[in-house]
This record gives sequence, C-alpha cells and structure tokens, in this order.
Amino acid sequence: MQIHNGVILAAGRGTRLLPSTKAQPKEMLPVGRKPIVQYVVEELAASGIDSILFVTGRRKRAIEDHFDEDAELIDHLKRAGKTGLLDELRFEHSGTAFFYTRQSRQLGTGHAIGCAREFAGAEPFVVAMGDSIIVGRSEHTLLQRMMDAYDRTNGGLVIAFREVPEEDTSRYGVAVPGGDGDVFEVKDLVEKPAPGTTPSRLAVASRYILPPAIFDYIDRTPPAPNGEIQNTDTFRLMIQDGVKVVGVRLTGDERRCDVGNFASYCRTFVDFALDDPEIGPDLTAYLEQRLH
Repeated sequence: MQIHNGVILAAGRGTRLLPSTKAQPKEMLPVGRKPIVQYVVEELAASGIDSILFVTGRRKRAIEDHFDEDAELIDHLKRAGKTGLLDELRFEHSGTAFFYTRQSRQLGTGHAIGCAREFAGAEPFVVAMGDSIIVGRSEHTLLQRMMDAYDRTNGGLVIAFREVPEEDTSRYGVAVPGGDGDVFEVKDLVEKPAPGTTPSRLAVASRYILPPAIFDYIDRTPPAPNGEIQNTDTFRLMIQDGVKVVGVRLTGDERRCDVGNFASYCRTFVDFALDDPEIGPDLTAYLEQRLH
C-alpha cells in the first residue's frame, strides 16, 4: 500500500556534537551542500510521503525556517540571474506539506512518536530519525520495500535493519531474527547487547513503518530507569501480544550514514562532498595533496 504520512524525529539535544549544536539543531548541520534533515525529507518524498510532521524541541526553529518557502530569497535569486541556486531550492515546491509539533520534555523516542498521535490518526505512518541519512542506488528504495512488507503484516510493524560488526552491537537495538533473507520475521529485540551475547548483527537502522495501534502500546510502555520511553520496550510489548513484526535489511548498495558524533559526521560530510560532481574532483585533488 502507499503510505502518505511521515514523522521525522528531531527533538534530541545533540550533545555529542557540542559546541556546534549549542545554538543550531544537529539536523541542520551541513552534509555536502545540504543540511542533514533535507536528505531525510527528500528520501521520504521520493517514496510518496506527501505529509511530514517534524517532532522538534527547543532551539529547533531553524528546521521550520529551512522548509518554509522564502519568496523574498527566490525573488532576489531570480533578479540576480542565479537560476542554478533556484534549482537547489526546488524542495520547497515538492508538493510535500510540513507540520510541526514539540516534544516539550526529553522522555525518549517512544514518547516523541507519541507526539504524532493526532497527526497520524487511524493510518499507518513512516518514522525516520532526522539525523540519520539512508543512501543507495536501488530503484526500489528501502522505504518502498518496507511499504511492500507492511502489506503482509496485517496491521503489524516494519523495522529497517543493517548488519554491523559484532563489536558495534552494544550501540543499537538488535533483532532476534526468525529467518534468513532480506525480509524476515522479528521474533524479539535486544537493546544494546554486549559483544559475545548478541543474537545477531542486525541493528535497527532508524526507519520504521508503524500501525495506528502503536499509540496504545506507547501508553502501556513502562519508562526505563532513566525515565524515558524506549522504542525497543514498546516493540517488545507488541511482539509479546502476537503482533507481527517484520524486518527489512538494507541491501548491499545501501548504507546508513550516522552523524551522531564528530568522527562519523566528518566521514559522512567527506563522502557526500567527494560524490558531488561539481566540488568532488577539486576536493579529491586537495585531499591527495594534503595526505601526502
């Protein structure tokens, strides 16, 4: 089925990227030519999502400003003959409707998803983390494959996974898979298992398709010791109730670009800049010179 509603979570403080994130959202840090969150919006729009709700927090107003149509700027660029820059702003005319709500207290990812209750209504919806970019060259995108999988869940949920080295499993929620293949049943989820104890190397990859019933399960989810409502706990409640949960793997040419700390952010920036047809060649020459 075609899903039309998407929720982008962008309420985190971004403390691992301080001081860059003291006054601006981490989702607005540039990667190549664009802010991180623009790649996420373009990914959702390319998969047919035409209504997007941003769940934001304090000091996140720049996200709203970025996706507002700026008629004064457009007029200035037209008069200056900078038509190439106008093309860079074409996301303003994608036909996507943007909505905003605030998570006023940092009570976890599950609580942030709960802020979308009125927006989502009785329809399934996509959830994406606003600081995580998924890139790939497949014509049948990850979200499209997830939508196809959702059709077979009968009101269940779909989670994207990627394979990570065993030493990295302690950073993620990890699947207990019920089978092999690129689409598989999820028997259980384990939050941040230590190396040597992990049931698989399939780590949650920041994309979900959730049914309307998710909100009732969020209400039933007890807070973790830190007071936050965690996705993993909510999803495990659903599994225990017999709700079908399906995992979809990232394919070989897809990858999740994590920008949660400075090392991964710098790698992601360089990767995107090198792939840029205009600035990539000059940057390649500079890096070769710099490294030697």
